[in-house]
Amino acid sequence: MERIVKANDREYNEKFQYADNRIHTSKYNILTFLPINLFEQFQRVANAYFLCLLILQLIPEISSLTWFTTIVPLVLVITMTAVKDATDDYFRHKSDNQVNNRQSEVLIDSKLQNEKWMNVKVGDIIKLENNQFVAADLLLLSSSEPHGLCYVETAELDGETNLKVRHALSVTSELGADINRLARFDGPDTKLMQNSGKTKFKRTSIDRLMNTLVLWIFGFLICLGIILAIGNSIWESQIGDQFRTFLFWNEGEKSSVFSGFLTFWSYIIILNTVVPISLYVSVEVIRLGHSYFINWDRKMYYSRKATPAEARTTTLNEELGQIEYIFSDKTGTLTQNIMTFKRCSINGRIYGEVPDDLDQKTEITQEKEPVDFLVKSQADREFQFFDHNLMESIKMGDPKVHEFLRVLALCHTVMSEENSAGELIYQVQSPDEGALVTAARNFGFIFKSRTPETITIEELGTLVTYQLLAFLDFNNTRKRMSVIVRNPEGQIKLYSKGADTILFEKLHPSNEVLLSLTSDHLSEFAGEGLRTLAIAHRDLDDKYFKEWHKMLEDANAATEERDERIAGLYEEIERDLTLLGATAVEDKLQEGVIETVTSLSLANIKIWVLTGDKQETAINIGYACNMLTDDMNDVFVIAGNNAVEVREELRKAKENLSGQNRNVSNGHVVCEKKQQLELDSIVEETVTGDYALIINGHSLAHALESDVKSDLLELACMCKTVVCCRVTPLQKAQVVELVKKYRNAVTLAIGDGANDVSMIKSAHIGVGISGQEGLQAVLASDYSFAQFRYLQRLLLVHGRWSYFRMCKFLCYFFYKNFAFTLVHFWFGFFCGFSAQTVYDQWFITLFNIVYTSLPVLAMGIFDQDVSDQNSMDCPQLYEPGQLNLLFNKRKFFICVLHGIYTSLALFFIPYGAFYNMAGEDGQHIADYQSFAVTMATSLVIVVSVQIALDTSYWTFINHVFIWGSIAIYFSILFTMHSNGIFGIFPNQFPFVGNARHSLTQKCIWLVILLTTVASVLPVVVFRFLKVNLYPTLSDQIRRWQKAQKKARPPSSRRPRTRRSSSRRSGYAFAHQEGYGELITSGKNMRAKNPPPTSGLEKTHYNSTSWIENLCKKTTDTVSSFGQDKTVKL
Repeated sequence: MERIVKANDREYNEKFQYADNRIHTSKYNILTFLPINLFEQFQRVANAYFLCLLILQLIPEISSLTWFTTIVPLVLVITMTAVKDATDDYFRHKSDNQVNNRQSEVLIDSKLQNEKWMNVKVGDIIKLENNQFVAADLLLLSSSEPHGLCYVETAELDGETNLKVRHALSVTSELGADINRLARFDGPDTKLMQNSGKTKFKRTSIDRLMNTLVLWIFGFLICLGIILAIGNSIWESQIGDQFRTFLFWNEGEKSSVFSGFLTFWSYIIILNTVVPISLYVSVEVIRLGHSYFINWDRKMYYSRKATPAEARTTTLNEELGQIEYIFSDKTGTLTQNIMTFKRCSINGRIYGEVPDDLDQKTEITQEKEPVDFLVKSQADREFQFFDHNLMESIKMGDPKVHEFLRVLALCHTVMSEENSAGELIYQVQSPDEGALVTAARNFGFIFKSRTPETITIEELGTLVTYQLLAFLDFNNTRKRMSVIVRNPEGQIKLYSKGADTILFEKLHPSNEVLLSLTSDHLSEFAGEGLRTLAIAHRDLDDKYFKEWHKMLEDANAATEERDERIAGLYEEIERDLTLLGATAVEDKLQEGVIETVTSLSLANIKIWVLTGDKQETAINIGYACNMLTDDMNDVFVIAGNNAVEVREELRKAKENLSGQNRNVSNGHVVCEKKQQLELDSIVEETVTGDYALIINGHSLAHALESDVKSDLLELACMCKTVVCCRVTPLQKAQVVELVKKYRNAVTLAIGDGANDVSMIKSAHIGVGISGQEGLQAVLASDYSFAQFRYLQRLLLVHGRWSYFRMCKFLCYFFYKNFAFTLVHFWFGFFCGFSAQTVYDQWFITLFNIVYTSLPVLAMGIFDQDVSDQNSMDCPQLYEPGQLNLLFNKRKFFICVLHGIYTSLALFFIPYGAFYNMAGEDGQHIADYQSFAVTMATSLVIVVSVQIALDTSYWTFINHVFIWGSIAIYFSILFTMHSNGIFGIFPNQFPFVGNARHSLTQKCIWLVILLTTVASVLPVVVFRFLKVNLYPTLSDQIRRWQKAQKKARPPSSRRPRTRRSSSRRSGYAFAHQEGYGELITSGKNMRAKNPPPTSGLEKTHYNSTSWIENLCKKTTDTVSSFGQDKTVKL
């Protein structure tokens, strides 16, 4: 994007009307809240529907119910929703203000002044200091570092703690010693905000199903209204004429057809309670309760950083119980991005294992005594090593061990400096190098400093300076790094480290025995998920090196085929190496990642890793997390450079997978699911083995094209694990959208950096890890917590419970309201289709919002079929949610039929009993109001007994709400039929004493009892037979829970096993090409002393081209910064 900017000239820049730097994620302000919120609420079909009903009720000719029966619940719903929306928006305002009010130093009127970031304008010149946040896209003008360099940590963008180098403009690099930057893009124009994607309105599958069901119910309601309207027209034409004389109607004043028309609308009003507005209130309250349970869960509280789990939305909880695909970032999500030196192999001997008393290898724990390092004052206090044999070898002067550690201290791109306390600090370009140099430091080989021509290290207390003769830099093709140095004795040494698959090919034939031993050790390291590098060296002849060095100078000066000639010279000198050993570094996984991945896999959840890391690093983490295993039948790697190659590789992989499945012993291939794609149909086969798919970002770009994505999706869905590496934020979102659109599966995306925001927004559920990488992912997420392991509890406990509770709530709610409403339908056939209600108006008003609201809320909020621990221990319990078994269209029809049956029992049993019945005093009691009281009482008792049968987990609240609701019903009933209320409102409560008179009759209670038994008994019998003859897994575990309630054995944890490994390289090295040339150019160093002179002085390469080469080889060439990035200088 091109834009014209004058530095430090706000008046000139304002005429272009660039966006300001204020962050806006909130929806309302004080003035706009009420109109916008009401407009949004009445866009919901249900609210608009009830508003129309309210208007109809204001028409006397068609309404047999007063307006308050609808307006009271409608106002309650709108008020509660508005309060919730206002609360959510308040927190959005709060988070916006936190970012907007951060301070910066801006050059205004030739003076540096404190200014809030939200007030920074395009063109402002800003001063930044070490470790300061940046909240705009900036252009580097000058730096306190030599040659205008700046080192940037982009952890909040991509989770990477590696330092990236940026270079100031040559014309401004000498402006001053402080870092000065020019604001280029502000607020919504920044790179971060542009790549964040649009915020999408997310709705659960249950919401979508409810909308469909509401339309069906509305259609059903219209059918009932038409039937009753036709009945009214027929009744009016055949029987109604006989009553017109008594009503003083003139002949023909009211035709039967018009009467039927009015009756249709009257019954629409009366029967609207099949979908009461309280349904939506109850759903919101239940979801809110589930959200608070997540927020209050102490087992998801991360005490080290005092970070609780947070449900940032209250509308998606039950969707957590239906996840089929998880899309996870790697760095900062699965890993801590902390590299730790764990083990090594030196001269055929492994160091890093602690043998027990039986001389067996045991896992190192914190109970073991760590090694006491030689130079405590300079050792890294956080580094621990438990194998004392390595220290013994160092003390005994083992030359191989010394040379091995010397390589670690010399062959790297680390920069050193001292802090204010005099402590040695390493600035590392990759965390792998930091771990290796730190290990050498603790074992007595301390990297102290470097110049473009020298490297100084302290070897067991002795300061030694090596002359740096050449630096053979790392790249993704070479997969190795070498340095050529001259030691104080005048010997020329080549030290190299790199991938074992590459370096082993460069070894001298005399290394065959050691090579075999080291290969076995590397296989063992790889089997444990450690990142490995091979270490080798070579003694060089002085004359040979001079000739080689002269050819290297010529190659660097060449204008044609420069890179090819340099690569050839590197190949020539890096041969006949002597193997020293190998390192094994742990890319520290977050605690509990392996157990979480295993548990989620058992829950039939597929986990896809989408990362910007290199392929080797991503694969290594896959093995470390047990997503990839050596027992897998095959691992397909897709690395094509164009669409044709990618399509061919995908199809070959699919043919290979299908062929292997056809060759299994039973030859059974099951077609599990078919789904239509735009261009092709996907047939997911139930494969008998375990397969994995690995694809890089370049190939993925071609695979996502319209004519290839069907092959990609088909193969990926048949694999147990999918790893996409080197992918962009946009590609992450595209992969999520692909699965959402064509698999019709519920997806969850989890990440911690700003580059995960688009993926988090695209998935059905977005989860942000609130770690050290900032808040962008958290602010865009639906749920957040501090550790990946909490995802297991979020899904298997809270998600499963939320889905289970919501489904039970909906089943009961629809049953209850069909039973309540359809009584009016049956009564219509006995009241001349006159739209007369069975119950009195106050009962109709209070039934859903008072008499039956609290018990169903208690069940929807607190109920659980099995305990949280059993939910975690038995992940297979999660499957019903994925298959949508607990509430679907079939379940809905069963609930409707159950409600219809109950309404028949509620109406016809009392009707039959009242047909010809006298009270105990011999008087006739079959009046309308006694009939209404009997049916209302029966209904309240039946639905209360039914919810008691439906409740699986009883709490004190359940008891109070269920039995208390019955008590409230009787209290209100006797109050409304009392003399006192009649004296106050004689027109509203005319039936004085009716309740007392009816409910003192034994025959009435016998009718209520018979109605209750007839309604509930079939349900009890059916459930008894089902649980005993066809128990579900939940039924079995619940039965076991009851048996073990008094004496629960301690839960056994799965022991951590050492995975055996076939020969597989564990190479992974997070390093960026170009830093070797940067170091040897001296551009990143302050000049302290003049460089030493010698006969073989290091010749500088083309110093004007190093930054161009670095920019050409780096993955991110834009010198811009996203929101809230940490700058480290």
